[in-house]
Amino acid sequence: MGSAIQLTAENFDETTSTGLCVVDFWAEWCGPCKMLTPIIDEIAEELEGEVVVAKGNVDDLPEQCVRFGVRNVPMIFILRDGQVVTQLSGMQSKAKIMDAIENA
Repeated sequence: MGSAIQLTAENFDETTSTGLCVVDFWAEWCGPCKMLTPIIDEIAEELEGEVVVAKGNVDDLPEQCVRFGVRNVPMIFILRDGQVVTQLSGMQSKAKIMDAIENA
């Protein structure tokens, strides 16, 4: 059963540096982030083995938030080999996220 990888400062670069990766920056105190969680988990399950789907708590990843310019949450980045291809800000539908992944 696939689920999103929990990102830490220690595993962030290794997890996101190769292949296609979806990174959801979120916060415990963020209502829209909590609404997005089941969508991200569904995508992780559906795309298991094809795309890395990961979640990073902004309170635990200040350096990565600065590097990616995260100013609000939720914020989703689609990376290819560690480079940003697309970013989506705010609550997103599953269809919109899947479209962004397909276009990456």
